Formats: sequence, C-alpha cells, structure tokens
Amino acid sequence: MFNLLGFARKGARLIASLGFAAGLAACDITLPTGIGGGGEKLGDGNVTVALLVPYGSPTPGDEGLARSLENAARLAANDLGGKVDIKVYRTAGQAGTAAAVTDQAIAEGAQIIVGPLRSDAANAAAVAARDDNVNVLAFSNNTSIAGGNLFVLGNTFDNIAQRLMRYAGAQGRSRVVVVYPRTPVGQIARSSVVKATAGTNVQVVGDGSFEFSQEGIASAIPTIAQTVTSTGANAIMLTDDSAGALPLLAQLLPEQGVNPAVIKSLGLTRWDVPPQTLALPGLQGGWFTLPDPQLAANFNARYQSAYGQAPHPLAGLAYDGVAAVGALAAKNLKASAGNLTQTSGFAGVNGVFRFKGDGTIQRALAIAQVTNSRVQIVDPAPKSFSRGGF
Repeated sequence: MFNLLGFARKGARLIASLGFAAGLAACDITLPTGIGGGGEKLGDGNVTVALLVPYGSPTPGDEGLARSLENAARLAANDLGGKVDIKVYRTAGQAGTAAAVTDQAIAEGAQIIVGPLRSDAANAAAVAARDDNVNVLAFSNNTSIAGGNLFVLGNTFDNIAQRLMRYAGAQGRSRVVVVYPRTPVGQIARSSVVKATAGTNVQVVGDGSFEFSQEGIASAIPTIAQTVTSTGANAIMLTDDSAGALPLLAQLLPEQGVNPAVIKSLGLTRWDVPPQTLALPGLQGGWFTLPDPQLAANFNARYQSAYGQAPHPLAGLAYDGVAAVGALAAKNLKASAGNLTQTSGFAGVNGVFRFKGDGTIQRALAIAQVTNSRVQIVDPAPKSFSRGGF
C-alpha cells in the first residue's frame, strides 16, 4: 500500500533528503587524472576530519542513520590507508548543537567538517566554521544553503533535472509539462526543471500543479490532462515520489487519456523505491535517474561484509565526503575550496562527482527506463567528466 500523505509529513526536511535514496556504489577512491596539480598544500599529508552525525537525536531512525554514516566514513578512511583521522561529534539533530560541536572540533584540530545531516544544522555548522576558513561537506541536497564554505553532498533536483533534460532533448522529447504540488518543495522542483532546459532544445510548455491532498490531486487530474493535450507536450515531468502524489498521478493520468506510449513520463525522484512503484501504468516506458547499479551493489556488499548489515541509503554520502578529502590528502592538498572544485572531480561510492564553485554538486547518473515494470538502463552513468551526460 502506498502512503500518499507520507510526502506531506516529510515537510521541509524533504528538500534535505530527496535523492539520498539514490543507490550506493563501489569504493574506487583513486584520484581522477587532473586533480592535484597545484593548490594549497596540506603539510604532512594527513588530515583530521570532524564527522558530524545525529547521535542523540529524538527523531526516530536518526540513531541508526548516524551509526551507518559513521561506519561508511570509517570504511573510507580505512581504504585511504591512514591519510585521514576521523573524530565523531554528536549533533543530536539540532542546529545549535551542530554549531557548538563545530567550534569544538575546530579547536581540537579539525581541518574539514563532513556532515551534518539536515540543512538547518549544516548551515549553522558552516556559519560557525566560516571565520576559521574551514569548509563543510554537508549531507544535505538543499542548494539554497550551498555556497561560501558550505558544499552539499546530496544529489540535487538540479543535477537530476539537468541529466533528464539533456537526455530527453536528445531523444526528441522537447515539449514538457511539469507536474508538481503547490508546496515550497514543489516550487523548487519546478524551478530546477525550468533551469535545466537551458542549453537544450527542451521547452517547458505548461504546468500541472495541484493542492497536496488526495482530493486536490484527483480534482486536478482532468486539468493536467487537458494541459498536456492543448500544449502539444510529448513528455511530462513528475516531481513527486512514491510516498507522495506519484502513485495517484501515475494511475489516474492514463485514465484521463495521457497515454504513456505517446507522452513520455520523466521522474525527478527514484521510481524503484519501493519496487512496486515500477508497476504503475503511467510510468511504463518512462525515464528516471539512478547511480550505476553495479557500483551500488558493490558498496552494499562491502559494507555488509564489514558490519554485518546493510547500509542506510544515505551512508554513501559519508564515504564520498571522506574519500574526497582523502584523495586530496594523498596529493598533499588541503580541502580548500579551490582544491575541492577542481574540474576532474572525485570517484566515490555513487560514481564520479564534483563540487561546483557555488557549493552545489554534480553526480554521475544513469538513465533508467521502466520496461515491463522492471528497470532497464538505457544510458549508463558517465565514468568521468570528459564524456557527455553532464
């Protein structure tokens, strides 16, 4: 059974977590060619990382999540052969605590902050670290907090939308209607899709917005279907996930004449979580993004072997943050803004990624198609930033 209103209960935290459920990947942490030719030097080649995780948080599930993040970070540190020392700090899931432990960590010698989890705590940590010229690699995907000394590790709406729009345009799906809830997160999602059309032949030709409730979604379906027809759209971007409006939209839009064999569905979220989402009629033949599935399986197996249980879906972010810092340390480079944003990027458990100068992130994503209610990779994730797809 799909939980329609689970999306609403996520509230403002969704923007800090959406896209984290992207699959985890392998552990090739070698530094790609082009990194490390210059920049600020580290000194002795070792680096101290403060890992800020939500131990002590009253939010259900945060304790286990904190443990999984710590485990993944330590797995990365072990892979780096002693280049990284990790000190763990408990944030209790609170912004004020995150700021206080950031001050403590820097006083105790931390050269880089990895974490915290949510955007309010990440922003507070970055403010606390700013005067000490210490950067923060946060687990958030909220691009509104990125910039200055704050970099986000989470996969973002912008990154997903850019990958989809470029692929859709290349396949002739150039007229898109964006379907989104009239919520702050929905507006951010729509804006990301519009921005992602820049430099492509894709146009956003219409909006299909709705009030987020079961009645609001159902009543908006005829209008959305009419918008698709009247604009001559050949694709619709569905911004919601399976805990939100996606199940109703994917069931009811085909019943109103939006034929998925003619109008390609595009997904700004993962459609394979949970797997039964893939059986929805409106998603058949549609496209969404995910990291390289083989890399995901590799990391899951390594983590399972090391810790006796599966990693939390967010765990790979902690590995990636530590791996990026360690990759620079291996070249005797500090985790400065200039070094973090070198264009060749890093190899992490979700594939290659790089930080941009504005604090946002680009991650390699595959294009997946729903074929007979199963996932089929139709365009693999790029292996480097020298090929297309970014």
